Amino acid sequence: MSRRELIDAEVAVPLNQLLEAMPGGFNSVPDIVQRRATVEAMLSGIEIPENPDVRKEDRTVPGPEGEPDITVRIYRPVNATGPLPGIFYIHGGGMILGSVDGEDPNATYICDEVQAVVVSVEYRLSPEHPHPAPVEDCYAGLVWMAKNAAELGYDPSRLAIYGASAGGGLTIATALLARDRGGPQLSFMMPIYPMIDDTNTTASSHEILDIGIWDRAGNIEAWAWYLGGKPADQYAAPTRAEDLAGLPPAFIDVGTVDLFRDEDIAFAQRLMAAGVPTELHIHPGSYHAAETFAAEAALSRRIWDLRLDALRRALK
Repeated sequence: MSRRELIDAEVAVPLNQLLEAMPGGFNSVPDIVQRRATVEAMLSGIEIPENPDVRKEDRTVPGPEGEPDITVRIYRPVNATGPLPGIFYIHGGGMILGSVDGEDPNATYICDEVQAVVVSVEYRLSPEHPHPAPVEDCYAGLVWMAKNAAELGYDPSRLAIYGASAGGGLTIATALLARDRGGPQLSFMMPIYPMIDDTNTTASSHEILDIGIWDRAGNIEAWAWYLGGKPADQYAAPTRAEDLAGLPPAFIDVGTVDLFRDEDIAFAQRLMAAGVPTELHIHPGSYHAAETFAAEAALSRRIWDLRLDALRRALK
């Protein structure tokens, strides 16, 4: 049975439209530069009004030692009062796609709904910049955010890290670096359907073949580009981490029709076994990033409600 039959009917609508316009989905475009342009063109065609309650600022900040500076986008609630929490935001895209601009609507939404200072990082992408460039850029951005808490206007004791897909994998990897390098201190992490296992050996990684959004062939390709021919360590593929103790409390969600389903469930179980407070949600009928493609669907609203509630509780 094709796994497409298991997709929630409402969130299937935009996916079917995508596959009609682009048979095979994004991975049907073999050239990575052209693929990025195709994704960006599709995203730029979506009209999203500016939120007047959120102020944005782009800034160039120091990158990893000896490496180029990086760009971050800072989001602040316009009318917030009192000390705010902080959220370090890492965009998705399989380590090969994506940008701060592409996830601007989600970062804006979280800033407004949680009433938090959000800093979104523009990290280098593979294959041009394989591991460890992306995670080191993320860590450098987190260090900058932590050092500038007073100027940014947030409470450093309430600092969370958030990311989806590749951003979820980088969220965990950055949290591992923060633990192993003695800081910055994180109070919460929210890796959303994180990309964390380079082995492609789980049952779900063999099931998701023709969804059109992050199927098996695309995942294998992306990991090969990200690793650049070198073996994965725990900061590339967090499932390889032997010790998960000392990581911040976590929230993970994933759909039943997502290639990352089984690696994420197993990782959540390992976090719990390591004594890390962990909230796990598995959404029937949801494919990878369904809540972004079908933002108005009832399933998508439930997914976002759970995330926002968890962020508010963790950062209150």
